[in-house]
Amino acid sequence: MPAPKLLDNVRNVARLKHFSLRTERSYVYWIRRFILFHDKRHPRDMAEPEIRDFLSHLASHDNVAAPTQNQALSALLFLYRDVLGIRLRYMDDIERAKRPTRVPTVLTRSEVLALLGKLTGTFYIMTSLLYGSGLRLMECLRLRVKDLDFHYNQITIRDGKGNKDRVTMLPAPLKPALELHLKRVKLLHEEDLSGGFGEVFLPHALDRKYPNASREWAWQYVFPAGKRSIDPRSGKQRRHHVSESVLRRVVKDAVSRAGIAKPASCHTLRHSFATHLLEDGYDIRTVQELLGHKDVSTTMIYTHV
Repeated sequence: MPAPKLLDNVRNVARLKHFSLRTERSYVYWIRRFILFHDKRHPRDMAEPEIRDFLSHLASHDNVAAPTQNQALSALLFLYRDVLGIRLRYMDDIERAKRPTRVPTVLTRSEVLALLGKLTGTFYIMTSLLYGSGLRLMECLRLRVKDLDFHYNQITIRDGKGNKDRVTMLPAPLKPALELHLKRVKLLHEEDLSGGFGEVFLPHALDRKYPNASREWAWQYVFPAGKRSIDPRSGKQRRHHVSESVLRRVVKDAVSRAGIAKPASCHTLRHSFATHLLEDGYDIRTVQELLGHKDVSTTMIYTHV
């Protein structure tokens, strides 16, 4: 049996480590670009100098942003350390992409109300959670039914940025609309089950540990997609969550229709959430916990402090 190709090995190791599909695809992309940059040489025949040249080229020639260059570096470190089993020396003379210092955009309360006033149905609920709970875009999309606690008015965020869990507030005025939304989602889930479907993706190989959990109501997405699709890893037909591009597009359109002359996005609502809490007298450490920031200095940047 022929040995698997390098990029297939990358995918296999990424799945063993339970990386998300997004991270897996990103790492494969950067590793492929690294190999092509060096005229298709095998990474075993290259080391620190070639990595340094590639990353410096991204910064000086392609003008990539600092987070993008860091992502490429993470992909290459993963390749050498986890896939090829090669330890690299520290590279201290890489030309780093410069991270620009920008003041984040924050909407006023009246602008938030105007924005939400242009939305209805599921998109109104999702956007309200971005603002009222301070959620990141993907945190909102990946919410499961079991993460909502209507009794204590709180939302548990699983595997947030940095693979951290946290608890944030569930806006009380949103509860009736959210409960009605879940009733409709449950009917959709029951239809899927009656048709022989109803499975949902489970993280961390939980589907092997709990074979029936993927069909349970508690594990279903709060905001499921309108159509079922084929899981690219398992090949099973499942109902995934709403696409991030869809919500981004809807919010951008609502900002335009509301006449808001600011470069606002889904993430702007998270900035606004933090700023408005501080204006209401909340302690910055409390805001830091609700946002899930490791360092309070990040929260200070968010809130113009």
